[in-house]
Amino acid sequence: MNETTSLTFAMPDMPDLESSALPDDHLDLRLWLRMLTCCNLIESEIRSRLRTEYNTTLPRFDLMAQLLRAPAGMKMSDLSRRMMVTNGNITGITDQLEKEGLVERTKVASDRRSSVVKLTAKGKRVFRKMAQAHEQWIQSLFGGLSDDSRNALFDALAELKAVARPLAS
Repeated sequence: MNETTSLTFAMPDMPDLESSALPDDHLDLRLWLRMLTCCNLIESEIRSRLRTEYNTTLPRFDLMAQLLRAPAGMKMSDLSRRMMVTNGNITGITDQLEKEGLVERTKVASDRRSSVVKLTAKGKRVFRKMAQAHEQWIQSLFGGLSDDSRNALFDALAELKAVARPLAS
């Protein structure tokens, strides 16, 4: 059950919130639900393609993407912070990737509790192949939009990000 469905079940007397028949005072809520729906649809498609074409998960892909941007490696706590997940999640994903020879973990000399994780040569090759496919998937998902629509959406989301960022602090 997704968020929109659970909201509908929780409040059965509510009108369809994405409907344009609602008065303008519901526009912000309709925008939020539309954006959430679009994000969920795109994320679901990406997760499905990673699973079927590469037998991997989005969190594994995301962790490898972070490591590709940090050739010297990253501390696991930094990965956790950057990916906004618990250290336990990072440890589990890293354990799997290490067993497959895609990452290597090295203890930090000055802090034996810390480890630095970095992609192996094999990990870089595997990730680059997945990243190229990922980029093509994203292009195909957005390909139905005109250039004007993509640019307008990009600009509108930049404006929303600028407004929302201080609120999240």
